Amino acid sequence: MNLQELKYFVAVADHRHFGRAAEACNVSQPTLSSQLRKLEARLGVPLFERSSRRVAITSMGKRLLGHAREALRQTELLESAARAAGDPVAGPLRLGIIPTVAPYLMPLILGPLRESCPAMSIELWEDLTGPLLSLLAAQRLDAAIIATDLRAGSELTGIPLYTEPFVAALPENHILAGKSRISAKELAADLLALAEGNCLADQALTACGKRRGRPGMRPALFQASSLDTLVNLVAAGYGTTLIPRLAAETFRGRRVVLRPISERPSRTIRLVSRAGFPRRQALRALGKVIRRAVSGYD
Repeated sequence: MNLQELKYFVAVADHRHFGRAAEACNVSQPTLSSQLRKLEARLGVPLFERSSRRVAITSMGKRLLGHAREALRQTELLESAARAAGDPVAGPLRLGIIPTVAPYLMPLILGPLRESCPAMSIELWEDLTGPLLSLLAAQRLDAAIIATDLRAGSELTGIPLYTEPFVAALPENHILAGKSRISAKELAADLLALAEGNCLADQALTACGKRRGRPGMRPALFQASSLDTLVNLVAAGYGTTLIPRLAAETFRGRRVVLRPISERPSRTIRLVSRAGFPRRQALRALGKVIRRAVSGYD
């Protein structure tokens, strides 16, 4: 039995598809399949039920999967500790980041990060907060940049990077467009928000005194999944919205009016990781580059 076989076992269990698992492991499907059959032969039990339509993990496979994950986790900790003993900043850093931060923060930090930490390489994964935290807990990510607090009792730990105010985005002909500063509650009547599952949607609704599902609240006519689509709807006159200050620079000149908000609602961007992650210096180096890059955007 070797670690590579365990990696293939976990990959197929995660993807429930041999082709996608092989692609994720950067090997051919026949190679992955043959290595899995060798693992099953060594263990003396089938790990998967195979058919032309689906791949299902067996009951014994489910029992062994946790052990395989733990073996890989311990191996990763061993390798990380060895790297940290030499140069803790060097090597790949698997970084998750939410979609309302990634397009606006990453262009600001990739160049400075390469100059400041040339031995560090970033492997980026963009997704919503929930999936990122799951990947982090499963050791498939090293750290993640999110915009929400961690739940009490979480095995993850986080450090604040910066606090980002929201600004109001309105159509050019909106009744509030002539004001130099706008109250968040003034936007409530025609506020557009991102689709459910995006933390920015809940933050914007809360800032304007609204909540999904509240009696009397009109149903959403649009389910925008990105800030870019949301601002295009605002520019077309369908309503108003709140956008993070860092993103606001991208949308200037798009037939929208941007105004500061009286109450100064904001969100805190955090870098989270597992409490036992050994390369803390790498995270501190990344945090230092980020804070320097966003200074002046508050």
